[in-house]
Amino acid sequence: MIVSKRFLDFYLNSSIHVALSCYALVRITFHVFHIQYDEPMALFVFFGTIVGYNFVKYDALVRVKKNPIGNQLKIIAFLSLISVVLVGYYFFHLQRITQIVSVGIFAITALYTLPFFPNRKNARNWAGVKIYIVALCWVGATLVLPLINAGISFTTDFFIKCIQRFILVFVLILVFEIIDLANDDPHLQTVPQTIGVKWTKYLGLLLLVPFCSLELLISTFNVHDLFISLVMVITLMMFIVFANPNRSKYYTSFWVESVPIFWWLMVIFL
Repeated sequence: MIVSKRFLDFYLNSSIHVALSCYALVRITFHVFHIQYDEPMALFVFFGTIVGYNFVKYDALVRVKKNPIGNQLKIIAFLSLISVVLVGYYFFHLQRITQIVSVGIFAITALYTLPFFPNRKNARNWAGVKIYIVALCWVGATLVLPLINAGISFTTDFFIKCIQRFILVFVLILVFEIIDLANDDPHLQTVPQTIGVKWTKYLGLLLLVPFCSLELLISTFNVHDLFISLVMVITLMMFIVFANPNRSKYYTSFWVESVPIFWWLMVIFL
């Protein structure tokens, strides 16, 4: 039991789980736009997510706070180093335009973590903007990059899917913010801090309505994909309804982040 918990903690703390969620969304993008499986693109996003998230999570811990580095953090650092090498390898298998856009997404991630501007905190601590930056990065990495690399033009379907993907990630982050309410700095002005938990839940549930409605406007609309999306949305709604600041960290870091993986698995098996 103890070994299983340690393995789960490492799996979550090393960002493998969130990277798998991003990978799942890339695979869903391939499915929606009928793109043949592109291994360099999918694995670039997977390993890039590990690098980006570990950089965001542990940079301040090591660089600023200078905390002692434990064994688990050393293993995570080694995993991140391997991921950096693999990101570099897959980067050179992408189209030139994809490389350029991916550098822009990395720059946003760096801005989110490092204080580039004098006398200013990093973007992660700018009041009220954290949720938008994270959502935009996810849309860029899991939707925009795969389409650019496949040479698909930006049609109406593309913009609809961008809005849908932004809504999905935004709602997922809302659940995180509800759970983290007791620990977040009040100056962050997260959505639950601003409007309260109850209204944050209402907002999340309300946003899922246009998410589903926009599916009807896709040129390749089919009942099969709509059904799968509805099952995923109902699952996410349950997570929103039962979210509260007293929930375990596994509620979000494992279960809520599993929603994109669950969605992808339904696409495969249904």
